[in-house]
Amino acid sequence: MNSSDLRFILQRVREENPLVHNITNVVVTNFTANGLLSLGASPVMAYAPEEVEDMVSISRALVLNIGTLNKEVVGSMILAGKKANVLGIPVIFDPVGAGATRFRTEMAQRILNEVNISVLRGNAAEIANVLGAKTEIKGVDAGEQQQGNSLDLALLAAKKLNTIVVITGKEDVLTDGETTYLVSNGHPLLTKVTGTGCLLTSVIGAFAAVERNLLLAGLSAVTFYGIAAEKAVEKVGDLGPGSFQIEFINQLAHVSSEDIHQFAAFKKL
Repeated sequence: MNSSDLRFILQRVREENPLVHNITNVVVTNFTANGLLSLGASPVMAYAPEEVEDMVSISRALVLNIGTLNKEVVGSMILAGKKANVLGIPVIFDPVGAGATRFRTEMAQRILNEVNISVLRGNAAEIANVLGAKTEIKGVDAGEQQQGNSLDLALLAAKKLNTIVVITGKEDVLTDGETTYLVSNGHPLLTKVTGTGCLLTSVIGAFAAVERNLLLAGLSAVTFYGIAAEKAVEKVGDLGPGSFQIEFINQLAHVSSEDIHQFAAFKKL
């Protein structure tokens, strides 16, 4: 696989404008919607159990994010997830803050038990905790906290959960349990803006909406996202996280297929 394979997926997202159904957390709803719009996808945020099955039926990807959760929202996620499974719609799950509380961890594990997840995206601590490992996590933002080797953890999770796993950190690991990639694109300022991880999960959803090879879709999304961050930093210099956040949204619209071809930094392990 080379960068040429990745850049055509971005073109298809912008041409097809897929509807991505997000059941996400209240902290990042606006940022996520704007990020998807800037990219070229079409976001919808629907949470009510009375409508989530209908909404997912007209969508091309479903993103589940437990950043701010309660039992009703988890119920909606499971209803939507099961409907997506029946319809063959990819489900991308972000177990935000798994391990911070017993309730949060149990709800993440319940979703994994009841819904067939297509892609699991989190940091190392979150992925370890949904697997049942004893890993300390502070709040819902683990930052640089990691347990053990992210590569080994990603492989273990992919095989145990039978899904594609994306572990983000200084370098991002993507694997289906057999084929594994390491992505080096990105910038530390991404960790200084609330919701950048959550938005990445939804961007993976947009790419998965147009590409059946979900490992390729994830690789393309993560690479594109990292390049957008790099180009945003080039524009704003050392102005800080606020300026970076605005320019990052701009770059989600401006990064081109040629940029992916030129700046993609990933390798197959």
